[in-house]
Amino acid sequence: MKNEKRKMKNEKRKMKNEKRKTENEKRKNEEREMKMDLEPVIGIEIHTELSTKSKIFCGCSTKFGSSPNTQTCPVCLGMPGSLPVLNKTALEYTIRTALALHCEITEHTTFDRKNYYYPDLPKNYQISQNYACLGYNGWIEISSGKGVKRIGIHNVHLEEDAGKNIHPESGDSKEYSLVDLNRAGMPLIEIVSAPDMNGANDAMAYMTIMKNLLQYLEASDCRMQEGHLRFEVNISLKPKDSRRLGTRVEIKNLNSMKVALKSIEYEIERQKEVLESGGEVDQETRLWDEAAGITRTMRTKEFAQDYRYFPEPDLVEIHITPEWREEIRKHLPELQGQKRNRFISQYGLPEYDASILTGNKLLADYYEECVRIHSNPKTASNWIMTELLRELNQKEWEPDTCPVTSAHMGNLIKLMDEGVISGKIGKQVFSEMLDTGKMPGEIIRDKGLAQITSEDEISGIVEAVMKENEGTVEAIRGGRNKAMGFLVGEIMKKSRGKANPKLVNEILKKKIGV
Repeated sequence: MKNEKRKMKNEKRKMKNEKRKTENEKRKNEEREMKMDLEPVIGIEIHTELSTKSKIFCGCSTKFGSSPNTQTCPVCLGMPGSLPVLNKTALEYTIRTALALHCEITEHTTFDRKNYYYPDLPKNYQISQNYACLGYNGWIEISSGKGVKRIGIHNVHLEEDAGKNIHPESGDSKEYSLVDLNRAGMPLIEIVSAPDMNGANDAMAYMTIMKNLLQYLEASDCRMQEGHLRFEVNISLKPKDSRRLGTRVEIKNLNSMKVALKSIEYEIERQKEVLESGGEVDQETRLWDEAAGITRTMRTKEFAQDYRYFPEPDLVEIHITPEWREEIRKHLPELQGQKRNRFISQYGLPEYDASILTGNKLLADYYEECVRIHSNPKTASNWIMTELLRELNQKEWEPDTCPVTSAHMGNLIKLMDEGVISGKIGKQVFSEMLDTGKMPGEIIRDKGLAQITSEDEISGIVEAVMKENEGTVEAIRGGRNKAMGFLVGEIMKKSRGKANPKLVNEILKKKIGV
């Protein structure tokens, strides 16, 4: 009897274990399926240096490219006893940016000390904002695959930049480092987004529109090659139907949109592999290794308390009155949407052209200067959107760093409109301007590219081509008008593209008798 009971008990235990095993397998399968349908969640911190003439807390110049440590003083060197004095323009640029991002403006704002040690931070703390940022709870809209998407702005605050460490290489190893403190104390806006982006495309659209907005606001030139615009990206993965966010990884010091995009794409795949293999993502800070094309661990993630924030004792609280705030709002520069509508009404451009030209403030400025030099809005638009944009994209130039300036382009269009050169020769001149930086008139003169407008000279070329193609001439006289295009092409070829096309057609028709 006891054996029977024991046997039954063992059977029940066995059945229970089997059931538990089945349930565990089912749970694991469900988790695996969930992990296979993971969604990225991305937030971005943008750091942009402001276009002020002096630093945030002292009178040192912000000019880029000066010799190391020549734009410093006791304040930005962190000398004992030196006291900061706030740059009012930097503050107003930050308020301007926060207003354009639809933020709530803090009426009473303060500065705080963010404490950490790094060789390019001589004070061992950075003056920033933590407890009362200038702007909160804003938003901006981007175009995503599903239409317009609103990205929240958590906060906008003002801080000072650190210096720059330089690591000269001696042989195959880095043996020492140098510190340049020219950048220390540069006024810096930090814009912290909400984690509202769900992929690399969202992130790229957000970075692009933010760069454009900052340029239109004239708060920053956003020259990434000079370190004036930098990104830090926070990425986590979660099951698509879940509200609970995954473990966040931060990627720091991304100095271009392309690098930011590559790091996002890589990190999404890395975290997917970790989760789908049953592992856990560590909360950490990582860096982008351009040579290897991967992100690498920099350090385990700090939390705000690690910085030991406390109020900056050397700067008083700032009262931003409603009147001051509205005065800044009233003087906001013309933004992209307003400029686009003006281009349509003032220059008669199609909406497509206006959208392309105003998609970059520097390009919009280039266009308007070009039209000011020679007023032919549509031709200027066509040349900028085709010839110029192709070169800018291929060579990664900004409009104001291209050898073909708005003066070059405006004068080139003027010479084509005046009949000095044809459109075909215009493309040749454009290419020469790119290579040499010479003005179009000089190139045309030096290379003998001026258009042939002499009727006698063109008549001679037309007669020569007609003689070489007597069969085609007779075919045209017999009604095959389409063959006219062939003869025109041959005439242009013989004149090396310099014959005036209008005169060519007129003289050719007259001589053939059609």
